[in-house]
Amino acid sequence: MAWLAAGEGYEISLEDGRVIARRVGGRQLKTLPKALRDSAEADRLRQLAEWLDRHAASCVAQVDAWMVSSLPVPTELIARVWPDEAWQAALRDMAVVGDDPDEVGFLRDVTADGELKVVDLDGETVRLSPRTVTLPHPVLLPDLDDVRDFAADLGITQKVEQIHRATWTRPDGSHGPDGERPETATEVRDYAGGKFASRFGLAARATGLGYRVSGGYATCKVRDGGRSTEASVWIGEPYWDGESETGGLSWHDEDGRAVRLSEVGPVAWSEGMRMAAALYAGRTIEEGGDA
Repeated sequence: MAWLAAGEGYEISLEDGRVIARRVGGRQLKTLPKALRDSAEADRLRQLAEWLDRHAASCVAQVDAWMVSSLPVPTELIARVWPDEAWQAALRDMAVVGDDPDEVGFLRDVTADGELKVVDLDGETVRLSPRTVTLPHPVLLPDLDDVRDFAADLGITQKVEQIHRATWTRPDGSHGPDGERPETATEVRDYAGGKFASRFGLAARATGLGYRVSGGYATCKVRDGGRSTEASVWIGEPYWDGESETGGLSWHDEDGRAVRLSEVGPVAWSEGMRMAAALYAGRTIEEGGDA
């Protein structure tokens, strides 16, 4: 940022989210002078820093939503937001797919003409200008292990967890609880029974991980294959102040009807299992001979 006049011969600016100062035209001071700490100019910069943090977080959240739902994103939109550093940080190095679903590349830059510059899996930099691109969920990528190895060779780092996102694939013929037949099963209990000291702690873990808590469930919505599906894990009755534990994982359609496991889409399955596993990971681990 540019240096802004702050009175009394000082100038202030933002650096890594904090207010810094210098004498007019001089070198940066090690600390912010007391006369400036509560000044209106410094306060406005702090508010700007807070807004920039919220903006950066919202960019990451939006790109994550595009990726989780594998929604087509207009190439023109990506080109328009690219000059914004927050958008650029969220989008750079994301795996994208254009007109050919088998051609995956990592987004590195956008040209002045609005073309996307990507590095394909042959290591070549190519330009894409389709009407839309998708940021595919990793469970949909063929040869995901090879893509991960290539990303490691390139030193790819992503603001949005995509390539190295934990994924789960629905097993064929899996049974529900109590030996329920695969064609009628609607619940998975792989991560049920994780004990927590309180329901409040379990709910706090869910919200801290970015999931919504509604009634007695932690939930996440996914758009998969053109339809919206909500995965939910039982976490206990609201306002219950005793011990609680994770329950079964199930999926519901837009009308609230339970979806059979055999009909759950690959992205909805993976994201639901990811949520259930993340909640279960915070359980109380018993120690000692009776553990």
